[in-house]
Amino acid sequence: MTDVVPPAPSERGWGKLLLALAAFLFLPWMPPLRALLPVEETLLLLLPALAACCLVGWWAGGRMFLALAWVGLAGWALAQPAVPGSFYNLVRGWSLLFAGAFGLVCLFGNHRPFFSRALATLSLSLVLVLVMSSRGPLTPSRARQEMQAEFARRNAASVALFRRVVKENPDAVKAMPELASFPENMEKALGITAEAGAKLFPSMLLLESLIALALAWATFHRLSRTRLGAPLGPLKDFRFNDQLVWGLIAGLAIVFVPTLDFLGATGSNLLVFFGALYAIRGFGVLSWFMKPGALAVTSLIGVAILFVPVLNTMAVLGFMLLALAAFGLGLGDTWADWRRRTRPTT
Repeated sequence: MTDVVPPAPSERGWGKLLLALAAFLFLPWMPPLRALLPVEETLLLLLPALAACCLVGWWAGGRMFLALAWVGLAGWALAQPAVPGSFYNLVRGWSLLFAGAFGLVCLFGNHRPFFSRALATLSLSLVLVLVMSSRGPLTPSRARQEMQAEFARRNAASVALFRRVVKENPDAVKAMPELASFPENMEKALGITAEAGAKLFPSMLLLESLIALALAWATFHRLSRTRLGAPLGPLKDFRFNDQLVWGLIAGLAIVFVPTLDFLGATGSNLLVFFGALYAIRGFGVLSWFMKPGALAVTSLIGVAILFVPVLNTMAVLGFMLLALAAFGLGLGDTWADWRRRTRPTT
């Protein structure tokens, strides 16, 4: 058993964590994200990861009841009937694989920080998937076909819902005639998004899994007194090994060097995954220089505007520009180390 680390102040509050959990569980069901994110039932990612944390915590001297309860919940969620097809079997298999890998990494790397464990978990899971795909019937092309079929099913359901809403509200259509063509425009937009989602599903799946691990880690350390490692720090302190910049460089090389075309969408997936990590790092830089809570309030206002019919396009554009700016700040932090400079006091 390792020495027990006393709880950090950031572990005592549930407010921010509950908001993050709600966003992780419900936002993937929104029509634009349903056509981009591989897993919409993110509870299938969260519960096995939390069960793995509880099992490792039990091994470290924690409560057996907590481990049995969450393992039971994870098993119940994975055993629920789903839409016929192999896609949901792929999701369940992946959730068990990366949760088991995380448990092993925590057992044999208990002195490493969380982010290093999470990256090791995703790397190990990805290697195992590639090995199994080379020896079994599930090839990368077959997985992509299953992903395309799943996105087509989701898009058809979303468009049918909006068609029904428009049909059942003729007065709204008379007041706003542009609503009559909204389902058709939405169908085209979702189709374009689904094409990108099918191409980028490996990187999107890794990012969803990384978020699930972080939420499971934070939730476990609020439910249990056993410590698996240092708690998650605030966003303003988020950083990682600068050598990860080679992931971006490799992605750029694959995308722009013609002789590497045989690698297909690997370059795009590398750019999306490592670009997202650097964007998060950039948001940490922004949070460092802004007043406490200012970035969170701004983000909540932007999310609320997404549901306003006239202003949602501007909100999406604003989020895209903010993400690009955060990516630039995060990448520049590799060399400039912005947070070493004096923090504003006003």
